[in-house]
Amino acid sequence: MVEKLKQDMIEAMKAKDKDRLTTIRMIKGDLDKEHIDKKREINDDLLIEVVNRGIKQRKDSISEFEKGGRNDLVAKTQAEIDILQSYLPEQLSEEEIVAVIDEVFSVVHPEGARDMGKVMREVQPKLKGRADMKHVSELIKAKLQ
Repeated sequence: MVEKLKQDMIEAMKAKDKDRLTTIRMIKGDLDKEHIDKKREINDDLLIEVVNRGIKQRKDSISEFEKGGRNDLVAKTQAEIDILQSYLPEQLSEEEIVAVIDEVFSVVHPEGARDMGKVMREVQPKLKGRADMKHVSELIKAKLQ
């Protein structure tokens, strides 16, 4: 994935695709910052973490832009999200997510909402990068009630 990022940056430069290049450079910069600041190795796991963080930030921005009536910025930010999503592993379907949650419930045996942390602790490593964790959290909360 990290190599794909580098190759895509070179291709974007050659194609003079300014928007794609800017987005890729932002992600590359965030990767380098994590590597330098937190002494973390640049690998696919770090790339997935950084890309997910970037997508989350942009989704938050989109909701603010919509409140302000800035549809031009909504479209631009959505295009950035689409570029970022190409660096994530294939996302799981709703049925696959529910199957993982059910599997964890059979192991953890939660008794109520207070066991949410136990369930999330088990689910997160299995779904991280392959599903929107906010959505997973909502599914777990619904199942706990």
